Amino acid sequence: MDQPGSHSQLSYTRGSQDKDLLTQTIGEAFDQTVQRYPDGEALVVRHQSLRYTWRQLAEAVDLHARALLALGLQAGDRLGVWAPNCAQWCISQFASAKIGVILVNINPAYRTSELEYVLKQSGCRWLVCAGAFKASDYHAMLQTLVPELTEQPIGDLHSERLPELRGVISLDPQPPSGFLPWSQLAALGEAVTPGQLAERQASLHVDQPVNIQYTSGTTGFPKGATLSHHNILNNGYMVGESLGLTAADRLVVPVPLYHCFGMVMGNLGCMTHGST
Repeated sequence: MDQPGSHSQLSYTRGSQDKDLLTQTIGEAFDQTVQRYPDGEALVVRHQSLRYTWRQLAEAVDLHARALLALGLQAGDRLGVWAPNCAQWCISQFASAKIGVILVNINPAYRTSELEYVLKQSGCRWLVCAGAFKASDYHAMLQTLVPELTEQPIGDLHSERLPELRGVISLDPQPPSGFLPWSQLAALGEAVTPGQLAERQASLHVDQPVNIQYTSGTTGFPKGATLSHHNILNNGYMVGESLGLTAADRLVVPVPLYHCFGMVMGNLGCMTHGST
């Protein structure tokens, strides 16, 4: 029990270690990798015909992090991503981490009722969504769930069913009225200086939450597990260490990025080792 006048401190329980854990935020670790391997290939998204070096990926991540700041997102706010694997998923992951926004992983197979539960339970302020996936029309599902989308200004959404949600960013190049196209985010980012991004990033701490992942919900409603920079960065780092990843290696990630296997073990495992 704390004594009067004392300050509570975080406590870690750990087993024996032969390697030190990283004590960086995800943004700091990302920037370190970019500095080490600027011209090394970082990301290949074959179905989108996209390739990024670490320098190019950093430019996209920083610009979109500045765009999220322009949308008014504060450290601790939630950004949902509801989309199949794509370059924008990875960019959203690193951009949100750089500004202390908590990324909420949303299963691309969710139906309207499941989406409503997760958005409301997590308190998402903004949502990044695909236009469609397999038989799911994401735009139509959101218009059913939040009919106010077509009636209110973008970024100033006030929904009775989802009171925390302020807007939806669509990956579709020409989304319906009310959705902010991803292609317009870059312009928004230009209104925020790199110095403002650096200031926000410098204010973050490794023990702050950065991600909410949901259980399968097989025996009840899904439970949201809140994870910190320290937690998932080291999970990815240690997986990469176990695999012996280096900057000369390539890792295929065929599993969904919304799941910890793809997002943590794939993206963060590669990022902490400079792998592609």
